[in-house]
Amino acid sequence: MDQPEKACVVSVSLNPRHGFSKTCTDSVRLLAGEGIEGDAHCGRTVKHRSRVAIDPAQPNLRQVHLIHQELFAELAAKGFDLRPGDIGENILTRGIDLLALPTGARLAIGEAEIEVTGLRNPCIQLDRFRPGLTQAVLDRDSTGRLVRKAGIMAIVLAGGLVRRGDAIAVHLPAGPHRPLERV
Repeated sequence: MDQPEKACVVSVSLNPRHGFSKTCTDSVRLLAGEGIEGDAHCGRTVKHRSRVAIDPAQPNLRQVHLIHQELFAELAAKGFDLRPGDIGENILTRGIDLLALPTGARLAIGEAEIEVTGLRNPCIQLDRFRPGLTQAVLDRDSTGRLVRKAGIMAIVLAGGLVRRGDAIAVHLPAGPHRPLERV
């Protein structure tokens, strides 16, 4: 009988500037309550420019962006050749259904612990990177509800290094579980 694949980190990326793609590196340092050291989105208050324009004092619920590698395989079948960091993720994972996690799920990754806050809302920057990519990361479930597949967002609870190959352990919150919403 096959063993289920263990959840792990495929790659880690950051960008010190507000750009779309991020550069892969061997490791990133997560800072409690802040995000990824050296990344443009690191901070206690929101750093995404569109959200700063609305209210620069709102808490940063988007400190860390995670995408599952399985999405890249799905997109490759649709003609989109993507490499780690291309669509702005900080951590590319394998072996974990990120989109099925509930709000408040905690992930122990390397030396760090993060808490899932919600879904990344696909935006026009995806189409600027590759025309048609925004539509490719959107779907509908069996009830017609919109499914956003561009990854999840999290905050850092406990800082530390995260490296390629690190295992990921999932800790679910007490029920009832709340499904992820866009943040």
